[in-house]
Amino acid sequence: MTERLADISARIEGVRQLGAVVNAMKGIAAARAHQARAQVAAVDSYARTIAAGLSAMIGHEAEPAPSARGREALLVFCAEQGFAGSFSERVLDSIDHAPDCLFLVGTRGQSVAAARGLHADWTAAMPSHSSGIPRLADHITTAIYDAVARGRMDRLDVVFTGWREGRNTLVRQGLFPIDLDDLPETRSQRPLTQLPQEMLVSLLGQDYFNAQVCKAALHAFAAENQARMEAMASAARQISQELEGFEATLRRVRQEEITAEIIELGTGAVTAGKRDGRMSKR
Repeated sequence: MTERLADISARIEGVRQLGAVVNAMKGIAAARAHQARAQVAAVDSYARTIAAGLSAMIGHEAEPAPSARGREALLVFCAEQGFAGSFSERVLDSIDHAPDCLFLVGTRGQSVAAARGLHADWTAAMPSHSSGIPRLADHITTAIYDAVARGRMDRLDVVFTGWREGRNTLVRQGLFPIDLDDLPETRSQRPLTQLPQEMLVSLLGQDYFNAQVCKAALHAFAAENQARMEAMASAARQISQELEGFEATLRRVRQEEITAEIIELGTGAVTAGKRDGRMSKR
């Protein structure tokens, strides 16, 4: 009985330690998701400023670029680490056919894609902190421009998990070529500039594209941490239930041990009384 009591106590201690780890992971994920969402607002403001400049430079007479029907590329953001449920699986499930060129971000997602036979032409790891997202966006932008220069793609869509209306939502949108309909309307005269208009539009277009990539990466970063936080919350509830079960078992075993000791003491007292009675008769 004592050995069983010690074993249950050891298991309770182990479950409590696991619960502490799970709660710590949940707290870290929540903090990272909150920080990334705050940074999305800043990137949105930056992108709107560039979009306004592009619109002013292009002017009213610009016609939308014809829809490209050539080689299709996808930029996909999956999970970097585990303990995020089926985060990567949901993202990859949305890809109905293999693109001509695939840019895949997220180490965990790369493993899932490889298991599905989906080949990535370019891969990268998601940073562990949101402060590394701008550098990742620069690397992605460089790789995509290189693919365009080599004629490997004519249009690019991005697939990521975003935060909309209080929940994670899968998003797919076009990134390249830039859709002029997405630019705000301008009523002002074209500004005077020192750079040639074509060069300035090209530079602004690159910055706008980079901002859109950065925003998608931040959304994906926040969504992955949100998914991990929810997974850890579910694990914490499960651990709490198991802990309650072990503690109830511990109380029952202790009661059984106390009862056994009382019975043993009572039996011993009765036996001693009978022995003393026999000795007194003699």
